[in-house]
Amino acid sequence: MKNKTLALLASSLFLFPFYSIAQVDQAAEDATAQQIEFENFLASLDWQDSGQGELEDWATIDIPAGFRFLNGVDTDTLLQAFGNLPDTYQGMISVSDLDWFVLFQFEDSGYVRDDEKDELDAEKLLAALQSGDEQSNQYRRQQGIEPLYTEGWAIEPRYNDFTNNLEWGIILRSESGGRSVNYKTKLLGRDGVMNVTLVCDPTALDSILPTYQDILAGHNYKPGKSYAEYRDGDKVATYGLTALIAGGALYGAAKLGILGNLVLFLKKGFKFIIIGLVAIGVALKKFFAGLAGRQKIESTPDS
Repeated sequence: MKNKTLALLASSLFLFPFYSIAQVDQAAEDATAQQIEFENFLASLDWQDSGQGELEDWATIDIPAGFRFLNGVDTDTLLQAFGNLPDTYQGMISVSDLDWFVLFQFEDSGYVRDDEKDELDAEKLLAALQSGDEQSNQYRRQQGIEPLYTEGWAIEPRYNDFTNNLEWGIILRSESGGRSVNYKTKLLGRDGVMNVTLVCDPTALDSILPTYQDILAGHNYKPGKSYAEYRDGDKVATYGLTALIAGGALYGAAKLGILGNLVLFLKKGFKFIIIGLVAIGVALKKFFAGLAGRQKIESTPDS
């Protein structure tokens, strides 16, 4: 038994690659250059770290201490840099190290009546979301993006009469087995809906939610744009609260569904692609920390 174990250990040594000092040094230089390139790119964006962020003509958002705001154009630039298709954003708020962030997109749909607020059937809504998986995944496959499947509710849909906010969280599973939470909030306004997406590591969701709710409290529609300022004759959406949830899956799929599952992978060097609910800063830290760790191991001489 002892000899067999030694033989197995000996044979396993050939499974590990050997690197020269020059190769290790070059890898370290490449990683440093990539990190500097990324940091320079972030620095080139027009970050605002105090006051109020302008969500274009629709609303403002207070910028808490320790957070940064990007306007809609730069938000799109940032997300395109991570491999997403161009889209229209009104802005984003992020913690300073990009560990998590919040995206704002206004949908000029008209006033959404909330008369379905007491009729939100979680079971039927979940079935509707799941029925849309195949259609959205067909599109994702065409774009070379991993399919996502709706597993269940993390937080069942709920509507706040006081703030006119509709929110819910769904558990998503990637084809490779990863699981995450997609947390959505709809802030109803006079002319439409501010779609808000929390982008974070799902394991940190519970700890982040209180701060996220504080951020939402700093969202204010501009004069004449709030839900309470609706007047007869205003444009009214052709759908209600139920469709905002069930229809949201198809709407997201049409735009690649980039904010679904927490999956972030490195492709062709330093190009990051968001195909889900992503904490970019965490992924970057893990990548560089992992690379540094491998370099340290690889450069350690055999004893």
